[in-house]
Amino acid sequence: MNMNDQEKSPGPLEGLRVLDVSTMLAGPYAATILGDMGADVIKIESHYGDDSRHLGPRRGTERSPFLSLNRNKRDLVLDLQREAAQEVFARMVKTADILISNVREPALTKLGLNYQQVKAHKADIVWIGVTAFGPDGPYAGRPGIDFLAQGYTGVLSLNGESDGAPVRTGFPAVDVMTSLLVSNAALAALRVRDQTGEGQRIEVSLLDALMHAQASSIGPYLTAEFVPPRTGNRSLYFAPSGCYPTKDDKYVVITTPAEKFFGKLCRALDVQWDSEERFRTIDRRLANEDELDAVISSRTSQYNREELVEKLIAADVLTAPINEVEDVVKDPQILHNEMIVGIDHPTLGKVNVTGMPIKFYKTPGSIRMHPPMLGEHTNELLQELGYSKQDIAGLQNSGLVADNDEILRIKAERRAQKKAAAGQ
Repeated sequence: MNMNDQEKSPGPLEGLRVLDVSTMLAGPYAATILGDMGADVIKIESHYGDDSRHLGPRRGTERSPFLSLNRNKRDLVLDLQREAAQEVFARMVKTADILISNVREPALTKLGLNYQQVKAHKADIVWIGVTAFGPDGPYAGRPGIDFLAQGYTGVLSLNGESDGAPVRTGFPAVDVMTSLLVSNAALAALRVRDQTGEGQRIEVSLLDALMHAQASSIGPYLTAEFVPPRTGNRSLYFAPSGCYPTKDDKYVVITTPAEKFFGKLCRALDVQWDSEERFRTIDRRLANEDELDAVISSRTSQYNREELVEKLIAADVLTAPINEVEDVVKDPQILHNEMIVGIDHPTLGKVNVTGMPIKFYKTPGSIRMHPPMLGEHTNELLQELGYSKQDIAGLQNSGLVADNDEILRIKAERRAQKKAAAGQ
């Protein structure tokens, strides 16, 4: 399968429309996943826009976090704080199958976005609310992000070196897992709707997503009252397992979840550790792990990283280079799997984004559309809803909607005002 094949396929969700009225990561990325699979995703933003448009490295007028997470969407700027905008919103909802929101109460209701309000416009809508801790209960309504969920669920206490402080995951794992659950829930609800004709309300929280992901770490306590310790890069159950240095000041992962893999490691490194009493069994290796890691590190340090990885792979050892970001984007398997895809952007030129992780062989998904500029498709979408050019001009003049040109004009006006105020 290649990109040419993908371009021929609209994707398995062609014909579905998703409204994305969420911000930052978990909600928007769920909508992106559905867009990658062919859904028509409409991102509805305020004049300020998604918070991720204002964070992180800048490229031209755009920001990296937004560019990285929001391909395959069209963008509508609509001021839902204005009551008059609700008519436009109602028309849009009537065309939709799924709505994803992570707006907290009471703003959710003030903006006309709660389930009952949206259902009044489209009775069979699949409505998905994303919260930090759940829609009700003792933590309901609190602000929350990935980092806090890691604290509440104990992930921070499990991550890090045994004698060190807690450490969060280096990427927003909770948000990403939540986005996968949201997209999965949307598809399950559509199956129910196909059978019954009814939509429904769905709630997904960061807290629940991370608890679900910890079946193997919280599970030992639930089933055997065993409290897992922090182990850093080591395994709790077998040794060796860790990150080992190489001669060129890099690192590789080596892990041995069965006796046979330790034997293969010894043969690859031309040593006889598996015949030594202190390392002969998994239990003995765990008991002498400091010594074991020391001798392995001494041996791996005699090779350059690429040389060592090649040697270990040839011996069927479980190993991997510890790639830097610059290495990741050149990795031959990642490139072969089309997990980095280039797409043309109207002002930035070629923009590379992550690819589609699910490989459909009959109806493959694809990265079809660049991450939209704020308000880029406002006029196009309003015309599709039946508004005339005169109507659209009236809506824009009243400040209810904005296209990208208007957004740029507003930003330029604000910059001029700030500059004038600073000069006084």
